Amino acid sequence: MRIASTIARFLLAFIFILFGLNGFLHFLPQPPPPSELAGQYFAVMFKSHYLMFVFALQLISGVLFLFRRTVPVALTIAGPLLVNILLFHLLMDPHGIVPGLVATALWFVIFWQFRAAFYGIFFPGAAGLSR
Repeated sequence: MRIASTIARFLLAFIFILFGLNGFLHFLPQPPPPSELAGQYFAVMFKSHYLMFVFALQLISGVLFLFRRTVPVALTIAGPLLVNILLFHLLMDPHGIVPGLVATALWFVIFWQFRAAFYGIFFPGAAGLSR
């Protein structure tokens, strides 16, 4: 399982770094939005510069996935990004959901190996933090 987690970690790092950098450098062609609603969504996100923040978070989490010590922080940052990706595809572009599901599956493989770092969140008494 440790080997699978390491492979998943580097794959997810690659995905987040690639798409984070693409948000700034535009080296991958982007197809037009699949629907009018998705087009409006991206127009608002782009004009408000919110996408720059999202791309920066993708890039940061991708880099953090490269270092074993910072993986719990990377998981914490990447989780909400993946939720947003999945919700966008569920609500506006169901046909493009497969890459988001793959990235989410990779996230869970990594999370399983580093789950002990999150025990204090899920089981407050287990970490010796109970009052």
